[in-house]
Amino acid sequence: MKAAYLKEKRNIVIRDDRPVPEPAEDQVLVKMEYCGVCGSDVHFYREGKVGDTDAPKDFILGHEVAGTVVKTGAKVTSLVPGDRVALEPGYTCGKCEFCKTGKYNLCPDVQFFAAPPVAGALQEYVVHPADMCFKLPDNVSTEEGALVEPLAVGMHAASQAGVTLGNSVLILGSGCIGLVTLLSAKARGAAKIVVVDLFEKRLQMAKKMGASEVINAKEENVQERVADIFGPLGADIVFETAGAIPTIQQTPYFVKPGGTICLVGMAAESMANYNFNQIMMKEATIKSVFRYRNLYPAAIGAIASGAIDVKQIVTHRFSFDESDEAFRNAVDNAQDEIKEVIVF
Repeated sequence: MKAAYLKEKRNIVIRDDRPVPEPAEDQVLVKMEYCGVCGSDVHFYREGKVGDTDAPKDFILGHEVAGTVVKTGAKVTSLVPGDRVALEPGYTCGKCEFCKTGKYNLCPDVQFFAAPPVAGALQEYVVHPADMCFKLPDNVSTEEGALVEPLAVGMHAASQAGVTLGNSVLILGSGCIGLVTLLSAKARGAAKIVVVDLFEKRLQMAKKMGASEVINAKEENVQERVADIFGPLGADIVFETAGAIPTIQQTPYFVKPGGTICLVGMAAESMANYNFNQIMMKEATIKSVFRYRNLYPAAIGAIASGAIDVKQIVTHRFSFDESDEAFRNAVDNAQDEIKEVIVF
């Protein structure tokens, strides 16, 4: 079968040298149909690493995926060939304290698509545990199934931050994760949601998706505009979704005393300078997000019910053979893109 290999930075090649895997007794074989291009994958493509983790040689990217079951293992009863499924890309040991307390995203032995050394899902077929493959209702497209993964990040962020009815929310960054955080905060009843970004097209998308106000950081003084909109005390909740050191450093200044900062974006480098004096004087709470947990059924339900329209974040579609072009577009055309989807 074909697979897309990251040969080196900014160079993905398609080869047909990978064998079609056989499902174990508790697994299913899934024919891939859609794969979203995620920010962490883009870091691997652009820099050859994410944080301190280097991409191995001939690494396969991709973890926002959905497709159709074509074969099931001997003990699988929950799915049959022909079922369309969204794949939660990580599976864990099930035995450690984090798994047993429901926080399985923190399992130290997690196996996760495109998290080295585990290969990603940019290949024509993958095997995956059946209990991490979630059947899609008839009114949820397979493409929407691939968008469940980033939506789950936004839903987990909103939950971690404790967004509730009437909250004021500031989101720094309006890429894909910023926008799904916006959708999730809005669904939980946030009264005022303000989004900050450098790119006007992304801000207009945020406005279309329900942002109360948007701030263009290239053209406006963000600190002054935040004070104008929220008042001098700041926002109840501040999300950092850009994964950029300057915006992470801004968060203590924008949060209201007693409020919550939620760090969602993953910066490519470590950060040394952060004003904890502001945090202490405000008794602010800092929360962080690492993927998600126990949210795929809820995310699928939210899409199926119409509570969240996730498909509107897709701005570009590429064929599987155009995988390198899809990633290059995400890197070189950031001002005009939000979410690329690769169609098999």
